Amino acid sequence: MMTIIKIGGLVLWLSPLVYLINPQWMIWSKIGLPEWVRWFGVGVGFVCTVLIYWLFSSIGISITPTSATRKHHSLITSGPYRWVRHPLYTVGSTMFIAFGVIADNWFIAVLGILAFVAMVIRTPKEEANLIEKFGDEYRDYMKRTGRFLPKLG
Repeated sequence: MMTIIKIGGLVLWLSPLVYLINPQWMIWSKIGLPEWVRWFGVGVGFVCTVLIYWLFSSIGISITPTSATRKHHSLITSGPYRWVRHPLYTVGSTMFIAFGVIADNWFIAVLGILAFVAMVIRTPKEEANLIEKFGDEYRDYMKRTGRFLPKLG
């Protein structure tokens, strides 16, 4: 699964770069969105940028590139992690979808959706590792927070 995520991540990151270098190279995946929708994507992208800064500031050195936990890993429950266990997956995927909307490009937007699906598939393993490391503390955290969005009620 990690190989698929790594290859997909490479394509995900290269697609906007290719678009930025020369939008004509990706004309085959143009949607034809109205200008106001594209500007809405700019707004969503701006909000995502602020949220990404907030969540990285909150998690600090406890972030890992894999689902494994580090020896000195601590459970972060502040910042956006107060409400959502995996905000980076939600916000990061939304950022790429927003870029697809801004670029008027269905391929980039679909890659953002597929990235989120890959994270949904990966999350149970990551949460099992966190339960193994933090036990009841993480189970209690799971009860009061949403996995990808805040819990309602």
